[in-house]
Amino acid sequence: MSFNTFGHMFRVTTWGESHGPALGATVDGCPPGVPVEATQLQHWLDLRKPGQNRFTTQRREPDEVEILSGVFEGQSTGTPIQLMIRNTDQRSRDYGEIAEAFRPGHADITYWQKYGIRDYRGGGRSSARETAARVAAGGVARAALGVLAPGVSVTGYMVQMGPHRIDRARFDAAEIARNPFWTPDAQAAKDWADYLDALRKSGDSVGAVIEVVARGVPPGLGAPIYAKLDSDLAAAMMSINAVKGVEIGEGMAAAALTGTENADEIRMGPDGPEYLSNHAGGILGGISTGQDVVVRLAVKPTSSILTPRRSVTRTGQETDLVTKGRHDPCVGIRAVPVAEAMMACVILDHLLLHRGQVGEGARGRIG
Repeated sequence: MSFNTFGHMFRVTTWGESHGPALGATVDGCPPGVPVEATQLQHWLDLRKPGQNRFTTQRREPDEVEILSGVFEGQSTGTPIQLMIRNTDQRSRDYGEIAEAFRPGHADITYWQKYGIRDYRGGGRSSARETAARVAAGGVARAALGVLAPGVSVTGYMVQMGPHRIDRARFDAAEIARNPFWTPDAQAAKDWADYLDALRKSGDSVGAVIEVVARGVPPGLGAPIYAKLDSDLAAAMMSINAVKGVEIGEGMAAAALTGTENADEIRMGPDGPEYLSNHAGGILGGISTGQDVVVRLAVKPTSSILTPRRSVTRTGQETDLVTKGRHDPCVGIRAVPVAEAMMACVILDHLLLHRGQVGEGARGRIG
């Protein structure tokens, strides 16, 4: 299987399977001299790891990251950083019944059709377990951004679970860390708990929408055509397992706006141009404007459910399939730190590309 690497200058290759001995990431292109410690990366992995509450899979993994290369005396050396996370709580026996059948809505069937072989134990590379490696790599990206662009921050949160949306009038950033759903709406968190409990007990699952915002991004990152900041962000988010849609700024809703409504008007402020709105999501023509970069991603419901679904076996026999094991009733919950990691990786990648082409800062001054 090829195409396990993303990024231009800051390049991340993930490896390993859900039920193998370990998984991890090789991070290439991190500048030298960046403070990198395993404990620093562990903070981000602890936010994603399973089994932390009743709303996520009860698989118990410590997700302890080991740094095997590329760091000396607490600093990156400029050589590849090898990160490894050992798997310790696999239950491959839970997947015995699907060894010959395909889960509806899952990549089982397409993996078989493409390769003629698949790791049915948790889905192999198609498992959400692969995203632990991305979060570890995202920790390296955050560390590098802290040195090169200390004003940049990345925050993700859930804005919708199933048909239930947050009320943005109740948006409280401090609330995000207080509930298991990473939502800035305290009332929504209470409502979602009851809703998801009922779904979980019925053997079903549900999707979600996540919003990720990068603040402090300087203007000028990206390129006009084939390395647009928004196209790379869309590709990065779409590469996350279970993501089925990505939008930047107004996204699909922009189709319902008039040009008058959609235009982000500009005035001069004390430090340069200031936009009066942000329908563009901080990106125009593939290049950052200096505003908040806003990305939303839709995560489909977990396809491994206890509700019987009609399917077929590898030999073409029709069957009804129930997936046993420990699965997320809403995989979007643990996708929040993954989306943050991908945002950090892409922003750092484009910062390095920008510095390599035009040097520090923006070349075209205004005012």
